[in-house]
Amino acid sequence: MPNIRHVKPKKGDILLLVGTMKGAFLFRAKRSRRSWDLAGPYFPGSAVYAMGYDDRDGRRRIWAGPQSMHFGSLLRSSDNFGKTWTNPEEANVKFPTRTETALQRIWQIAPGRADEPNTLYCGVEPAALFVSKDAGETWNLMEALWDHPQRANWQPGGGGLCLHTILPDPEDKKRMRIAVSAAGMYVTDDNGATWRPSNKGVRAEFLPNKYPEFGQCVHKVVQAPNKPQRMFLQNHWGLYRSDDRGESWTDIANGVPSDFGFAMAIHPEDPDRAWIVPLESDQFRCTPEGKLRVYRTKNAGKKWEPMTKGLPQKQAYETVLRDAMAVDSLDPAGVYFGTRSGKLFASSDEGKRWSTVIDGLPPILTVKTTRV
Repeated sequence: MPNIRHVKPKKGDILLLVGTMKGAFLFRAKRSRRSWDLAGPYFPGSAVYAMGYDDRDGRRRIWAGPQSMHFGSLLRSSDNFGKTWTNPEEANVKFPTRTETALQRIWQIAPGRADEPNTLYCGVEPAALFVSKDAGETWNLMEALWDHPQRANWQPGGGGLCLHTILPDPEDKKRMRIAVSAAGMYVTDDNGATWRPSNKGVRAEFLPNKYPEFGQCVHKVVQAPNKPQRMFLQNHWGLYRSDDRGESWTDIANGVPSDFGFAMAIHPEDPDRAWIVPLESDQFRCTPEGKLRVYRTKNAGKKWEPMTKGLPQKQAYETVLRDAMAVDSLDPAGVYFGTRSGKLFASSDEGKRWSTVIDGLPPILTVKTTRV
């Protein structure tokens, strides 16, 4: 594409990876995060639901999963901040022939643990988990999850039957949690050999049995890096906290205008601090009262406070999707989110004040951040 812009990040800069319905964009800022340089669009015309960054083992690799109406979904990567991208001749993430299934969409790209520098995970639709042990060169389906006996009863959510959240346990290499819409959460304790549902206390408002073993429509789950017992969950109706690694969940919808929403982020150092963007309902998936409000808790959900300074509070019927919110690792932490109307917002003080990075992108699907 002619005249495409690129960024040149330096050590210590903050990088935003933004996937939209019409391509991917990169934004770079210095540590102050006062102004942002834009790069892109990459993969123009392709929907990019998943992006990721891998800085393990000396890499500076950006991953993206563009979906072309002509060529389907591919995993592509860049080691020079978007100047060049890999372009596989055929799908590098694909289902084995015996499944008689075709890949529809890539929803999540997640690096493995720091001490497993060549391990990557990929969540897709129809709901499945793929793993690479060679830094993304080859991918294998995690067969036990695909063959789970409950799978036949999984039902797709509004966005499809998608595996959208991947959480390798920071302390236990054999344990991982994943979330599927609309099947709920599943956990493995034996490195993927077996999987079990993990939804105790999570309500399925749309089912006759409100608290089933599985079938919940989980929208997003986050886990505290330094206290993995602490997790937060945004459900299709329901806002929850877990203090036992997701084995059980407690409702924490205290003082929020709605417990329906998608986006959720957690502080990288403080396990009691998290952010959400409530939406009015499953019928009207826009910010309540036309006010764009980010809610933050500093005490693990006992209380939520609206963070609105710099955000529109009139006629702002916005929607923020499940992966369109991120938090950086600086102090104070930066918080970022994008909307379906193409607005990208940033705060360099944990949400106290917001600024508009850009207004006019295609609908934003994912926002990820890293420090270079």
